[in-house]
Amino acid sequence: MDWASMVMQMYKKWAENRGFGVTVVDEMPGDIAGIKRATIKVDGEFAFGYAKAEVGAHRLVRISPFDSNKRRHTSFASVAVIPILGEGFSHVQINESDLRIERFRAGGAGGQHVNTTESAVRITHIPTGVTASCQNERSQNQNKMSAMAVLQSRLDQLEIERQARINAEHTQSLTDINFGSQIRSYVLHPYRMVKDHRTDYEVSDPDSVLQGDLDAFILSFLSASLDKNEDDDNI
Repeated sequence: MDWASMVMQMYKKWAENRGFGVTVVDEMPGDIAGIKRATIKVDGEFAFGYAKAEVGAHRLVRISPFDSNKRRHTSFASVAVIPILGEGFSHVQINESDLRIERFRAGGAGGQHVNTTESAVRITHIPTGVTASCQNERSQNQNKMSAMAVLQSRLDQLEIERQARINAEHTQSLTDINFGSQIRSYVLHPYRMVKDHRTDYEVSDPDSVLQGDLDAFILSFLSASLDKNEDDDNI
């Protein structure tokens, strides 16, 4: 089995072991054998929080089954993890302190009530400068609710675009797969070991890891990341 297929199977087994739902969304065959690229969807509580620890290049050292001379080969596979936001999810939390709300007299059609009272509302999100206004409703409260809905939608769209840029940059960075960029090595020959180069956590049973036994690696990395964030906060 080629390395990309092995990595995909490893994560499928990991997800199944944790009781997560897992679906193969896309699979591109390799030029000669195996797969070139695959996308799997993992559904479960905190699935993204765990899986994001696996982002990066994974290095395999073994006697290649594709080499008739039985020579040792090194292979790389890159892993990207992107969250899928559910329907109705608000991407941006709006704080009241970040808003400037202005009331003004509505213009245009709508009758005497619309034109003679300050029922129209303009809301500005101060950190971004994004604004939304509404003057079509009869009451100030209704206009405020409508303007808030529009503002939320506009801020959500900005966040979606920002995340798309980050994901694109992240995916581009994963194309640089080389000896110095790997986060973890899986060595099957001349010795047997799996080592995470970010935490130095290692085990001598690569078979169990390739069967989805990844929790120790993931928790080790998340713990180290938490400690680093706490140290940074104390600087």
